[in-house]
Amino acid sequence: MISQDGVRVHELVLADGVRPADVVRVHREVLHVLRSSIDAAHIDAYSGDAWPAEVLHAYEHALSLARQEVASGTRSRRSDPGMGIDLDVRDDGQFKVLSDLAPYTIHAEGRRDGRLVFSASDSGTALWVEVTQEQEAAILSRLGQLGIPPGVLTVLSPGR
Repeated sequence: MISQDGVRVHELVLADGVRPADVVRVHREVLHVLRSSIDAAHIDAYSGDAWPAEVLHAYEHALSLARQEVASGTRSRRSDPGMGIDLDVRDDGQFKVLSDLAPYTIHAEGRRDGRLVFSASDSGTALWVEVTQEQEAAILSRLGQLGIPPGVLTVLSPGR
């Protein structure tokens, strides 16, 4: 597939049967590689499971960001306080919120020029990314350094 800017890209998804600890690391490594190409991101501060203790600070930060959006007028007071929280991935603290919560949330996404390039959902069981060959190689290299086999991400067949 060819992206809007003429670059050849393909879609990767999380394979079935990946160990839960590896699922978390896959989400985080994918985001690390894609960070510079994401210009808009948002997250839902909800999970189908209890938030792990190690990410509670990120959860609280996400809710704080939503409150700041209400205070600044960029978010309606009537909006669900945990849904669609905008994140600026250029900000290290906000990127950490995305990286920490994405493996557990019901929904997170990242976009480049309005085009979806990262989607995590279903409390960590679903991950979809659109990557260039260079990004895929970087992701697989980083995962390999962590001892995670390349089969954790599979190419999504066209038309699926």
